[in-house]
Amino acid sequence: MEFEKILIRIGQVLDNNGVSYMIIGGQAVIFHSEYRATKDIDLTIGADIDELNKIRDCIYEIGLILLVKDPEDFVKRSWVLPAMDQETGIRVDFIFSFSTYERQAIKNSIKYDLNGNVIKYCSLDDLIIHKIFSGREIDLIDVRKILTRKMKIDIEYIKGWLQKFGETTPENYIEKFENILKSIK
Repeated sequence: MEFEKILIRIGQVLDNNGVSYMIIGGQAVIFHSEYRATKDIDLTIGADIDELNKIRDCIYEIGLILLVKDPEDFVKRSWVLPAMDQETGIRVDFIFSFSTYERQAIKNSIKYDLNGNVIKYCSLDDLIIHKIFSGREIDLIDVRKILTRKMKIDIEYIKGWLQKFGETTPENYIEKFENILKSIK
């Protein structure tokens, strides 16, 4: 219930201020698959650092406090602006988007009616991409759980983006994805 209230405020404020976004991370896993413990809300916003003041104003309007003293420096280094709901202690990470992929993923987001309010979650395919790219053990477990539920995914779309990400790093994201697919068959 606490998360729902914050998600609703996020959706209302960002929509009212013309900021595109999508909920990612554990909240998106809960939306698409099943409940899992999570202590925060992660969202990718369709903004870059030039819009920091606008995003900061939105954060205050949502009723959150910033968790860093120098937001501009922190965002320049990490592309993330961490905030927190003082009442609940729930952390909310606003992740600035700068890539073609992130902008496309935001366009693919799914609009969900939560008590008469629209919340935008990343698509299932983009959630899998995010989780594979992140590569933490909990993320790979999330992907396994999603895939064992036999949910409909676009394997070619997923592999296409994972291939592009693999061109810029030594990481073999497609191999990670294929290994998970093999492990559930």
